[in-house]
Amino acid sequence: MAAGMDFSPPFAVLEGGYSRDNVSSTENQNSENLDCLKQTANGKPPRHLSVMRHSMNSMRMMAAADLAMDVGIVVSKSPSDEKSNFLPVFRSGSSAEGGPKQFMEDEHICIDNLIEHLGSTANFPTPAAFYGVFDGHGGTDAASFVRNNILRFIVEDSHFPICVEKAIQSAFVKADYAFADDSELDISSGTTALTALIFGRTLIIANAGDCRAVLGKRGRAIEISKDHKPNCTSERLRIEKLGGVIYDGYLNGQLSVARAIGDWHMKGPKGSACPLSAEPELQERNLTEDDEFLILGCDGLWDVMSSQCAVTIARKELMLHNDPERCSRELVREALKRNTCDNVTVVVVCFSLDPPPRIEIPQSRVRRSISAEGLNLLKGVLDSNS
Repeated sequence: MAAGMDFSPPFAVLEGGYSRDNVSSTENQNSENLDCLKQTANGKPPRHLSVMRHSMNSMRMMAAADLAMDVGIVVSKSPSDEKSNFLPVFRSGSSAEGGPKQFMEDEHICIDNLIEHLGSTANFPTPAAFYGVFDGHGGTDAASFVRNNILRFIVEDSHFPICVEKAIQSAFVKADYAFADDSELDISSGTTALTALIFGRTLIIANAGDCRAVLGKRGRAIEISKDHKPNCTSERLRIEKLGGVIYDGYLNGQLSVARAIGDWHMKGPKGSACPLSAEPELQERNLTEDDEFLILGCDGLWDVMSSQCAVTIARKELMLHNDPERCSRELVREALKRNTCDNVTVVVVCFSLDPPPRIEIPQSRVRRSISAEGLNLLKGVLDSNS
């Protein structure tokens, strides 16, 4: 697909981790509702059918509203999403801390003006930007190598900029092979890789590993990458098909991710299919006025924080000071406060010069007597039975 033309419609995105932690409710009724819901989840009839019916009705009404009553925000679709003339302005900030680990093995990159950085007159849409988070393991060599070379492999690929997706896909594999060929580096070290390449309004996320990209869309968290854990169904099937095994959540009993660059002690000859893959999964979407910021984080953040929690914290911070650097620092601090066991690296990218606006909550005509926790539990029960 030509980077100089309109990109194809965005892929489906993963919209998980939606929480409503601060919605007020009556405590006694909450307790009663939760007991009722837990009985249902365990296959037992609820003690109070009237409560269950009320909860079911509340769920239906809230689903119709698309769970819009989040903390201080309203989720709504802009009628001009498809025809908008919106053009993002890129501002980014980053923060990285070693946390409880002895060594810091993460790397990251932030380029707000890709044209200026490349010194290029390439024929692709402007503005353009590039960001990445690389979570190293077994040493720093792999993460440093990928951080320093991945953008070059993308823009020098023969598919760039005619077909950006193929260029990115190829670049990850080339980086893996080039790393293996560097005799001065420890090729048994490895790294996950998460990149965000933006041309105009088109955002392309490429991910290999368990870093995660989350979009803040008017306060709602939209996950636009998938964590490649060995126990993930699709990854497990791929691994087992290629002769790999999973022990206690670890690929071949050694690695907690299913995709990574490097780790050549776990891979076969170049070009051969192996359980540990360096190939990224790509997600693409067109940015709109409702897309306020992007969070790229390593698993040290997501191990202790949901996607929705991170977006809620980031939005509050940006409303206060409109500084993505301070915002990323706050997310890292919060992860450390929650006793993450890993290095923590966070990149926050804003798409506007202005802070996120305060959005008033319209008065609801539905009086709910079920807590956010109970509502989410009920939704899970209904989903599992559908």
